[in-house]
Parts: sequence; structure tokens; C-alpha cells
Amino acid sequence: MIVIMKQDATLEQINNVVEKLKRHGFGIHLSKGTERTVIGAIGDKSAIELETIQILPGVSEIVNIRKPYKLASREFKPEDSQIKILKDVFIGSKNPIFVIAGPCSIESRDQIFTIADDVKSAGAKGIRGGAFKPRTSPYSFQGMGEEGLKLLRSVKKKTGLPVVTEALDTRTVSLVAEYADIIQIGARNMQNFELLKEVGKLRKPVLLKRGMSATIEELLMSAEYIMSEGNNNVILCERGLRTISKYTRNTLDISAVPVIKKYSHLPVVIDPSHGTGNWEFVIPMAMAAVAAGCDGLIIEVHNRPEEALSDGPQSLKPDTFAELMKKIKRIANAIGREA
Repeated sequence: MIVIMKQDATLEQINNVVEKLKRHGFGIHLSKGTERTVIGAIGDKSAIELETIQILPGVSEIVNIRKPYKLASREFKPEDSQIKILKDVFIGSKNPIFVIAGPCSIESRDQIFTIADDVKSAGAKGIRGGAFKPRTSPYSFQGMGEEGLKLLRSVKKKTGLPVVTEALDTRTVSLVAEYADIIQIGARNMQNFELLKEVGKLRKPVLLKRGMSATIEELLMSAEYIMSEGNNNVILCERGLRTISKYTRNTLDISAVPVIKKYSHLPVVIDPSHGTGNWEFVIPMAMAAVAAGCDGLIIEVHNRPEEALSDGPQSLKPDTFAELMKKIKRIANAIGREA
């Protein structure tokens, strides 16, 4: 349930409600909006007479959250969330569309530095690159590991771009967190609940990718795992579903953008690279995602995709990415956003 405080409720009144709920075994999550404070109370409602909360000074109303996901729901927080990436860099709400770009895998120092310079010049706001790569085949390139993370740190120092990279399991979370500004949880790990709880103990932003067969509700329930541990900095990512189509790697669900925004306050990012698996389709799907109202894009870019160790066919060349950024800016301006 949520306890909605009056607009003029004092800090003392808010604390009194929080303390009473805690005494009855509720977990508390505070959301302070521009117009009101909402207290999320997670626990057994039968443990307390709700009337004793309703009559407390400063309380406006008590609302039951009907969705199985509580903290991620629009009921809990009506306003769009904005998540801080760096000191003056945010994603979500009315902030500029946050474009993350870079190679699928970090392959060498020259490769990642060249690509980082190119995508920054084109207007990207974040650099992506896999240091640990989950691959379908155990014989495929698995990434450079910590050496790749060190290269990402050097790239950030040179370009100022925040780093997005993936953590594969609970053993590597703390290591990845040392280097990453946004920790990515890949589609294969969307329901790795121990991993979700581990990143939930951090306060770093988490980019949570939708599983290839997952429903939107299952995605939001996975976000709930992270948020229930105290980390509200969750960014949801649609990256395509596995369907019967043979013309694309996956089927990109653009409708996920308005659907998620109806039911959740969390920012939504679209991944047209994995969503299509073909660089020719990345551009139109990225444009469609911006028009649909996404808060960000994550796009694979490689200076020599024909030689890439992973995902070359879906990677844009730097000059093509620069053209895409120009198109994105025009679409964003048409719908009242910036990019």
C-alpha cells in the first residue's frame, strides 16, 4: 500500500508515519515528488488497523497498489523518474534522449578509443562495451575481462562519457561496479534473481534488459527485485522478443514504450541493434522508438564491423551512426524532446 501525505505535511509528520509503519513490520520506501510525499509500505496489511494511520496528522489518503510490482508502479510514483548518471547527466522524465553507443565487445585499446571518439563527436552521451560477454557458444569470444574494464575507465577519462557494461553473475558485480557508471543486466539474466538482488544492494544505475521471451509484467517484477533492495535507479530496456520471424534476429516491441510508461514511472531505453540483428534495420527502428517516446537508445557501433569478434552484422559504422543522430534530433524536436 502507499500512504499519500498532504502537500503541506511536515518532516516530523512524515517521520511519525514512517516510524509507526516500521514498528508493525513494514518495509518503507519514500518517494518525494514536487507536489507530495508518498510512503510505500511493503508488508502484511492485516498487521495494523489502517484507520490508525489514516488519522495521523499530515496523512491525505491510503491507496492499495493493485499491481504485483509495487515500487516500479505508476501508482506508487505518478511522476516520471529521472535517474542521475553523472553529476549533471540524467535519463528519464523531460531530460534529453540518452543515446549510448559503442561496440558489442571491447577487442583492443585502439578499437574502443577510436569508436568512443567517433560516437562522442556524433552526439552520443554514453559509451557501451562488453568486457564479459555471454555467448551462445562456449567457443566464441568471451570478452577481455578486467582488462576491458580498465580500457573503459581510460575511455571515460579521455572523453567524459559515462560507461555502460554488463555484469554476468554475482561474482563479478563488485568488480564491474568499480568501473561502470551503469551496470547492464542482459536479457539472459533478467530473471537471475540473486544477481538482481546483488545489484539492488548498490546505488548505481542498472540497465535491465527484457528477456527474449519475457512479458512486460515479468520485466517489471524483475525491476522490483532490484528496487526492493533499496536501489531505485533502474532503467528498463526493450531489446526484442524471439518470434517466428526469419528476417530479423528478434522482433522489436516498440509498443513496449507506451505500455511501460502507462504502468511504470521508470525510464525506457530501446535496443534496436539486438532487436533486429541487421544494421540496415537499426536506423528506422531507432527513429520509431524516439517517436514512440523512449528515454534513450543503446546502439552498437563498430569501426570495422566486418572484422568484429561479436555482433558485426548489427553494428553501425561511425558515419552511419552520425547520420542516425541527425535524424534522431529532428524527430525528438518534433515531439518536444531533445537529443
